[in-house]
Amino acid sequence: MSSDGNKKQFWKRNAAKVPGSIQHVYGAQHPPFDPLLHANLIKAGNKPPPATPGKPKKATTFQEFESITSDAWDVGDDDDELLAMAAQNLNIEVVMETANKVIENHSKQQERQRQDDTTEPGQGEEDAQEEVAAEELEEEEEDEYLRVEEVEAISPDASFASQSSPYADSRLVKSHSEAPIGSPRDAAGERPGLHRQRSLPHRPPVIPLVARMADQNTSGTPAMTEREASRLDKFKQLLAGPNTDLEELRKLSWSGIPRQVRPIAWKLLSGYLPANAERRESVLQRKRQEYFGFIQQYYDSRNDEHHQDTYRQIHIDIPRTNPLIPLFQQASVQEIFERILFIWAIRHPASGYVQGINDLVTPFFVVFVFEYIEEEVENFDVSSLQEEALRNIEADSFWCMSKLLDGIQDNYTFAQPGIQRKVKALEELVSRIDESVHRHMQQYEVEYLQFAFRWMNNLLMRELPLRCTIRLWDTYQAEPEGFSHFHLYVCAAFLVRWRKEILEERDFQGLMILLQNLPTMHWGNEEVSVLLAEAYRLKFAFADAPNHYKR
Repeated sequence: MSSDGNKKQFWKRNAAKVPGSIQHVYGAQHPPFDPLLHANLIKAGNKPPPATPGKPKKATTFQEFESITSDAWDVGDDDDELLAMAAQNLNIEVVMETANKVIENHSKQQERQRQDDTTEPGQGEEDAQEEVAAEELEEEEEDEYLRVEEVEAISPDASFASQSSPYADSRLVKSHSEAPIGSPRDAAGERPGLHRQRSLPHRPPVIPLVARMADQNTSGTPAMTEREASRLDKFKQLLAGPNTDLEELRKLSWSGIPRQVRPIAWKLLSGYLPANAERRESVLQRKRQEYFGFIQQYYDSRNDEHHQDTYRQIHIDIPRTNPLIPLFQQASVQEIFERILFIWAIRHPASGYVQGINDLVTPFFVVFVFEYIEEEVENFDVSSLQEEALRNIEADSFWCMSKLLDGIQDNYTFAQPGIQRKVKALEELVSRIDESVHRHMQQYEVEYLQFAFRWMNNLLMRELPLRCTIRLWDTYQAEPEGFSHFHLYVCAAFLVRWRKEILEERDFQGLMILLQNLPTMHWGNEEVSVLLAEAYRLKFAFADAPNHYKR
């Protein structure tokens, strides 16, 4: 069957039923990208031969849109700002030290795995004891910089396997992720990958989609290790001062925020609360009253004719928000989400409500619920909370979500030009860091827009369990422009994380099913930490070498 035939069959079978597919993530106000129409347009226009370096790519509907929207695909204009923001925090010595640390650690892990495979009988126990002793010694060492600490804290089972890099002592050009990717356990065949089958792969036992009170990893580590207790003390000391040092808070938060202090840390990092401790209570009271003033002023208008479409779309989308988590299926929670989204939409008429924004409320809501409870949140009955607590959670979620969206609102204005730019930038970046993956996509005519649109629109929330999103957002809140610019590098690292599975797929349909159903349900903090470390390395490698980013 022809490639066009495969595409048509795939979209006919899956466009309406794949959760979170392209058809689902566009708002009622914006026309969706129609893959069938796109394929027919290409076919009718005598599809050009496959793109080669230096030649223009084939036309797409969004490239046609460029003629009336000057900035739709103009990545170059934003490069300098993106690269400047990326270089804001660290000098080159720290950058290279951290990047080389990533490479060195990964190389050691793979070498250790090869040695384990060839160990003679009788030597295994002795080697294991030496390895445990070495790991214990490493855990006792405190790194001077927290991003390096984050890399060192990653367990071998969660890390990307890699080979010795020729770039260990020079400027980084190609991503180290071009080496075979996957944990040592993957290499040994202990965890099956996603191959050509059309069903989802076998998953380990069910893991809570939201982290339990101690933010347990999937490895089943104790609720609070000595190292975690030490980090919690650092946060508490920093937050106890009369004026919180926000720069120091960002450095601490980059490596993850303990559950106990995450609510106040997120409020500070988002700019919702002031650094001055004496002013916080008055600011909270004022902002909460202001939000409920909006409710009184605007919410009754949801049934007005000019607001009906917006409210109807929100009302349809709310039950689809995290349908596997009972917390979000409670009527009172859905009413809270409806109010938050409707008020935000009518106060931001340039974008209004767009599908996908509903997902962005959930991490804030869960984190702020944890401010009032200590039990598991997935099945928690919010009606057991006092009314004042629920009102506080609702108002705080609204304002923090608003702060987030202020930085990425062009993702949701008409035709979503911010997402178009980011998807194009992702394509350029992947072509530089992993040319094999990029050419494989081109060979089977997979457009980045067809899978990465959702990654940008929903900030990877449809690809990761909610517990992982919360950990990811710890770092996003700590990074300058974390939800916009740093997210690009996280998406690039996330894509090449699956290079082995991607290269095994040999048709359009198989690639699309893989990319829309990546097997991350078992992921925990460890896997997210590795992803962030790789994204961090990529960001600074390309920030220091802008010509490597541009063609």
